[in-house]
Amino acid sequence: MGGVTGWCAGFLFQKVGKLAATAVGGGFLLLQIASHSGYVQVDWKRVEKDVNKAKRQIKRRANKAAPEINTIIEESTEFIKQNIVVSSGFVGGFLLGLAS
Repeated sequence: MGGVTGWCAGFLFQKVGKLAATAVGGGFLLLQIASHSGYVQVDWKRVEKDVNKAKRQIKRRANKAAPEINTIIEESTEFIKQNIVVSSGFVGGFLLGLAS
């Protein structure tokens, strides 16, 4: 059971990942063509300011979420220990699904 569900999850993850990468890559390509052709101009100072602001927000939120993440990790580790056969089957199936 764990192997089959793992394979399905891995296979879907692979397909969705390829689709997402294609969509994002295509979007960047179109944006680059538009920029090179003069249709789009980027205000790099504003981009840098916004990126730095986002970094500060992420650091602040990460520090607040640390205790919750530790609890989730501990619960997940305990679940895996109690269900080692199903967990290992899932991981094996997931890896096979990614490879297929």
